Amino acid sequence: MRKILIVGSGQSGLQLALSLQAEGYDVTVMSARTPEEIRGGRVMSTQAMFGPALQVERDRALNLWEDQAPQIGSLYVSVAGPPGVDALQIPAPWAEYVQSVDQRVKMGGWLELFAQRGGNVVYHPVMTSDLEGLVRLYDLTIIAAGKGELVELFDRDATRSPYTAPQRALAVIYVHGMKPLPGHPATHVGINATPGIGELFTIPGYTTSGPCDILFFEGVPGGPLDRFGDRPDTQAHLARTLDLMREYIPWEYERCTEVEPTDARSTLTGAYAPVVRHPVGSLSGSAFVLGMADVVVANDPICGQGSNNACHCARIYLDSILERGRQPFDPDWMQRTFDAYWEYAQWPTAFSNAMLGPLPEHVQQVLGVASQNPVVARRFAECYANPPDLANWLLDPGKTEAYLASVAGEPAS
Repeated sequence: MRKILIVGSGQSGLQLALSLQAEGYDVTVMSARTPEEIRGGRVMSTQAMFGPALQVERDRALNLWEDQAPQIGSLYVSVAGPPGVDALQIPAPWAEYVQSVDQRVKMGGWLELFAQRGGNVVYHPVMTSDLEGLVRLYDLTIIAAGKGELVELFDRDATRSPYTAPQRALAVIYVHGMKPLPGHPATHVGINATPGIGELFTIPGYTTSGPCDILFFEGVPGGPLDRFGDRPDTQAHLARTLDLMREYIPWEYERCTEVEPTDARSTLTGAYAPVVRHPVGSLSGSAFVLGMADVVVANDPICGQGSNNACHCARIYLDSILERGRQPFDPDWMQRTFDAYWEYAQWPTAFSNAMLGPLPEHVQQVLGVASQNPVVARRFAECYANPPDLANWLLDPGKTEAYLASVAGEPAS
């Protein structure tokens, strides 16, 4: 029986651990926190998972909260112009519903499930100095902890990382009491963009106290939405969020006049530069580790791809491990395994990076047409669920022109 060590207890690490466990592998997970500490900690993300990722969880019988979490049926994009004025709206249904389960709920539950099924769990933070001794005890060691010093084992890939500084200041709060949006009461993810200033995302979710909504600001650094750098307490965070909504997104503020934080640790603030890293970490000439998910591909959350990337990374790594059989997990295999993941991850990376800067003219044209044409709106919405389709139309101006002409019934010029 092959022995595998996974350092980290997030979406990718635990999904892979549970999947390998079901295939008969001897898996050890090292987690810095217990399930109780995870559930009692601070929120970690917004984790809107699209249809294909949810299906991966169903296929592995990991969809433990699917019946409790809200089923999000559509995307609703609003673009302000000028700030505070809702100038353009794009409603679009998704082919498959979306769900967001608080990672405190999911990771605490998955970690308990892994242990209940006989998995080995070591509750202890791991330092780089610990790894070389650990690696020699296992056939394969995977680093799935996207924060902390272990990430420094993996060098930045400058050819795939256009940014060296954060492009957005992030501020999240989970709330109860949000009202439906007049005129579009269906359960939806809202994207409210104010060009040059930033975005507000509204996401129905499921947290430790049941169904909730997530208010998530992405502010251009130094701009008026970048107001959370001092990490305010929960009530102050909510007050600032509402003040900014009242000024810049008043149509969403009207839904939030009676909201309250879901709990005392329902906020998250921070910023990071999107980055792609080389996947093989070297501890010595003969000891190597493989990075996965956020360790090697960390997109800005502007397109909601983080948890989906993690899910697909775990799926692809699982297939590669199973296919490897009894052969060694050497650095060449590690690189090929990451390359298989990059075949997928290059598209959400390109999508996320493109949406961070001033939108190219052809993308602006797509949004304008989508506000009037439901066919274009649906295809734009499906890019979030199926990023590889971006290569067929949205990321290439010529292909965009041809597509828009085809849906308008006119030949492309």
